[in-house]
Amino acid sequence: MDKKAIVLKSDSRGRVRTPLQQRLALVAEFERSGLPATRFAALVGVRYHTFATWVQRHRKQQAAAALSESRPVRFAEVVLAEDSGAPKPEVLRIVLGGGAALELTAAAQVPLAAQLIKALA
Repeated sequence: MDKKAIVLKSDSRGRVRTPLQQRLALVAEFERSGLPATRFAALVGVRYHTFATWVQRHRKQQAAAALSESRPVRFAEVVLAEDSGAPKPEVLRIVLGGGAALELTAAAQVPLAAQLIKALA
């Protein structure tokens, strides 16, 4: 790790504000080091809880980026069959990839179905 002199600003409560580029560099160095987070934080002079927050935020951003890149949007054809018989309640049937099906009978169910599909993705 490079040793450079950097002026760090602090806020009115005395907390040191570490620039984003330095935080990213420290997290990258930590991931390469193989050291436990507690030991690495002590070596670089950062409180463990602060450092753990940086690592957690970095990993969440990486996971979100990987998810958005690897999952293309897929569409399926929907066919509505016409029936001249008695009126039936409108039902939207969504068949998921694993074979599970979801039936919606009211427009109010759409937001719940969207949350469920997003959680399963």
